[in-house]
Amino acid sequence: MNVLIIGGAGFLGANLVRRCLRDPDSRITVLDSLDSRLYASTDNLSEIWDQIQFVRGSMGDEALIAEMVQKQDIIFNCAAQTSHSLSLQQPLLDAEINCLGNLRLLEAVRLLNRQAVVVYTSSSTVIGKATDEVVDETHGERPLDIYSANKGVAEKYYRIYNRLYDLKTVVLRFANLYGPYGKGYPEFGFVNYFIHLAWTGQPIKLFGSGEQSRNVMFVDDATDILYTAARDSRLIGETYFATHDRHLTVAEIAQKTVAILGRGSLTRVPWPEQRRRIEIDSVRISSARLRAITGWQPRYSFEEGLARTKAVLERISGG
Repeated sequence: MNVLIIGGAGFLGANLVRRCLRDPDSRITVLDSLDSRLYASTDNLSEIWDQIQFVRGSMGDEALIAEMVQKQDIIFNCAAQTSHSLSLQQPLLDAEINCLGNLRLLEAVRLLNRQAVVVYTSSSTVIGKATDEVVDETHGERPLDIYSANKGVAEKYYRIYNRLYDLKTVVLRFANLYGPYGKGYPEFGFVNYFIHLAWTGQPIKLFGSGEQSRNVMFVDDATDILYTAARDSRLIGETYFATHDRHLTVAEIAQKTVAILGRGSLTRVPWPEQRRRIEIDSVRISSARLRAITGWQPRYSFEEGLARTKAVLERISGG
């Protein structure tokens, strides 16, 4: 089984590489631009470097993408500009990666490898602020930032290429993933940023009361459903939420992070104006549709996921 993981040096991609390596029949190629603006490097892959083929390259390189998609059985596209704030500062960069990059990939697959299954990792933030008590795939989309808008646009590309050209596409929307190999920067996921702050002995700054609720999910649960989705033909052509069924407040997430890692502290600060404007407030997301089809269930509680993350951090840092 030939597997291409685009963006495989990033947080989700690096964990997905490890999940795919558990299948002895998988021959894994990682494509990543290692864009310094996104704090990308091969550090996340150093432990498994000799088990994969790595190619450095951009989604903007049409010739390279055309070469890479050939003879692949499964293509996971985890490549993205994932910072909400950076998307507002550099909207054209975000569109280049999150829109045009996906079109280049889909065109290459259409022309050169229609038999491949292409799985796209999207975001729950495409909906914007929730207008329903529970959010599912029928919820409308009113995104609050450029990143979320472009992720929603890309989702439509995958649906169109399935409908028009019979490409085998699957889109999974994730929310607030956390775990090993995450980026320690606030613009790339608040849970991993909390983990970084606590692990390095810094205070976690809560904006306002911190009482807004969130779905949070350990990254191993995300990679399990990605692996499953690529092999389940019943999912082809559609978009699904893939989230944990447990909801925690941001304050609870911070408190548990400090308690389980045994480091760091908490403090409260006023909302920065731009962050307040794009804040989605409380949201409860259901992945019942995906679970009904596949039987998938997240395995890890937040506490268990933090404990496993702590173990990896201890191993990497030598304690």
